Order: sequence, then C-alpha cells, then structure tokens
Amino acid sequence: MIQTIAFYLFATVVVLSGILCVTARNPVHSVMWLILAFFNAAGLMLLVGAEFIAMLLVIVYVGAVAVLFLFVVMMLDIDFSEMRAGFARYLPFGIALVAVLAGEIIFATGAWSAGGIPLGDAPTPDADTIPNIQALGLLIYTRYLFIFEVAGLVLTVALIGAIVLTHRSRGDVRHQNIARQNQRRPEEAIVNMKPPVGQGVEL
Repeated sequence: MIQTIAFYLFATVVVLSGILCVTARNPVHSVMWLILAFFNAAGLMLLVGAEFIAMLLVIVYVGAVAVLFLFVVMMLDIDFSEMRAGFARYLPFGIALVAVLAGEIIFATGAWSAGGIPLGDAPTPDADTIPNIQALGLLIYTRYLFIFEVAGLVLTVALIGAIVLTHRSRGDVRHQNIARQNQRRPEEAIVNMKPPVGQGVEL
C-alpha cells in the first residue's frame, strides 16, 4: 500500500515539475523545477529497485548537469525578449518535433504492450543473491570491460577536443616564467624606501 502511495506521489511531482519546467518564464525557475523532477525520478527508481540509476540521477544530473545549467543561465547576459521574438518563425518546426516525439511514445507504448523481447539464457547475475549495484559492476568490469574502456577513451577525446576548440592564444598576456622567478634574489624584489613621517613615496 505504501509503495503505491509513494509511486503516485513521486510520479505526480515529476509530471508537474516537468510541466512547470517547460512553462516557466524565468529560466532560473525552470532549472529549479528540473532539479525537483530529477529528485522525484530518483525516488521512482528506488521504488523499482534500480538504486544505481537513482544515485546517478542525484549525483550526476542534480549535482553536475543541473547546477551547470543554473550557473550558465545566471552568468550569461541573455536578452530573453529578443529570443521570444522569433517564436512564431520556429513554431512549425516545434509542432513537427512534438508530433515526432508523440509518435515515438505511442509506438513505444504499443511495443511494450505487445510483450518483451525473449533474450534467451542471458548471462546475467542472479538478482536474488547479490545487490543491483554489485551485479551491474560485475557485468561492466567482466563481460563489458573493453566496451567500458572504449567509452572512457571516447569521453577523453571529447574532453580534449573541447579544450582545443575553446583555447585561444593571446599575444598581450604575460606568461609566468617559473625559472626566472626562482632565480630572483630578495634584494632585487624588495626596496626599503624609508619615507619621512608625514610624506608619501613618489614612484
């Protein structure tokens, strides 16, 4: 009984916060509603026994992605009135995108109602003997180890590419010379002017 109440509570909050995230006029409020949706989606994942996905939602999406969105929205000087001016021009594209997404949802619902795909004797750990996170770790670091490593390399290449694309070389910037700083003697850096009382120092 309590599981049913928790499910409907989390699901209702997720749907409402998602709607408010889209319809909010203030982008900061939209990010806050998105964070609330992530938290309640994590609660839904806990109800179905997927605690690893719930942890990812809280740590990765709330702790990193949503906070990054919030900082970007608050730090950028965006003229939202100018952005809303072209709403009518992109309205047909938005309607077509909504129609495609709605068709995918209807198709996925029909496929789910038709039954699951028979996977045969899949080499998965027994869920009754070990926890969900331990079973996932066993699969990732045994059968799917090379795929996991390749995914890490792809992300590393993407990170290096982002750094290279955003790096700008400026000629008017004075770079730090650590060797020259280490060779500098104290008497070359400190000068005791000993100004008289009541008088300043002219540089």
